[in-house]
Amino acid sequence: MTTVGFIGLGAMGTPMAWNLDDAGFDVVVYNRTTDREQPFAEAGISVADSPKHLTKRSDVVCLMVSDGDAVAEVLERDLGVLGGLDAETTVVQMSTIAYEETMAAAELVAEAGARFVDAPVSGTVGPAREGTLVGLAGGDEAVVEDVRPVLAAMCDPVVHCGGVGQGTNMKLFVNLLLGNAMNAFAEALVFGRKNGLALDDMRTVVGSGGLDCPLFAGKGAAIADDDFESRFPVDYQFKDLSLALARAGDIGVPLSQTAAAREAFSAARARGYGDEDMAAVLKPLEEMADVSVSDD
Repeated sequence: MTTVGFIGLGAMGTPMAWNLDDAGFDVVVYNRTTDREQPFAEAGISVADSPKHLTKRSDVVCLMVSDGDAVAEVLERDLGVLGGLDAETTVVQMSTIAYEETMAAAELVAEAGARFVDAPVSGTVGPAREGTLVGLAGGDEAVVEDVRPVLAAMCDPVVHCGGVGQGTNMKLFVNLLLGNAMNAFAEALVFGRKNGLALDDMRTVVGSGGLDCPLFAGKGAAIADDDFESRFPVDYQFKDLSLALARAGDIGVPLSQTAAAREAFSAARARGYGDEDMAAVLKPLEEMADVSVSDD
């Protein structure tokens, strides 16, 4: 039986780790905040006392942590992942981090003699629970195929995007599009409401033509219910747009619309909405326009 070590038991990582257990893998977990490990321990799932000890017990090590600094820390710290690697281990880096951070992590793992797959995921907490995240895998084809059953326990589909780094590039592509679309939807709703249009009518029109999509349907329903509980927070969308802009600068691609969207999310953070769902990018626009989209 393949043993999968899972590091990072946040809002996304916790259901992903449970799905690995449900799929029949022998799972070992580790989290820097130990209270998040407790439900796994109570269910009889092994809990490691360090990333190194987790790695020594695992065939595949999945990282699902907050950012590039956290990835570097869990790899390089005392009793970190690098200290437990051997030629039979594959590290699957699933966090959304910068392209340069992905390549640096891959180099560290390769220098330690192990294999590396770059596999961030597209989706929020709901798909994480359902095992329907979109896996964006970058790496050697044979290595990706070796870990595909592990990825398939958490993701459907799993898309092999190319070599190491291409998973990250694909994640930045899709979250660039997501952030721009959410900001445009928010602007349109505020524009329409200020013009006296009813939210339900705007949602009906959007859902009845070429703009119909799960994003607008789901976020429109949440806005109507004044529900900004975080599925994907403003802070994370701001981070991902910043990563996309940095990568675009490195390769010479102008992203003027994305820069404007990033600043809209920055405004939402500045107003104290960083922990709320990305749909809260609407709120500073409502405040400036002196209108409430959900108040019909």
